[in-house]
Amino acid sequence: MAEIRFRGEWQPLEADTIAKVGGHMGVYQLSSPKDAVVFIGYAGGRSVFGLRGELSNKLADNGRRDMWFRYEVTTTYLSRYKELLMVHVADHGSLPAENDANEQLGRLSPT
Repeated sequence: MAEIRFRGEWQPLEADTIAKVGGHMGVYQLSSPKDAVVFIGYAGGRSVFGLRGELSNKLADNGRRDMWFRYEVTTTYLSRYKELLMVHVADHGSLPAENDANEQLGRLSPT
């Protein structure tokens, strides 16, 4: 059985670490500090430069906050994105602080 929770390694949201991320489709999480997820996002078919582009945009919007990221490459990015949001709601009772509170989600009971 595949692990449903995100287990990627946290990295600082900085230009040099983002430069190492490929232009793939996938999902990512942002945290500040690195144990509290504040945003879950994805890089899809319309994302310019894929995950690297989305993370670069987040860095530009971030200001000078201490932020961390982790990512997962997947072509099923939209399904995985929704799944990660549902896991977060199941674990914490709400969406991450910077995600849209009106996101339409199903229910998930991770074990």
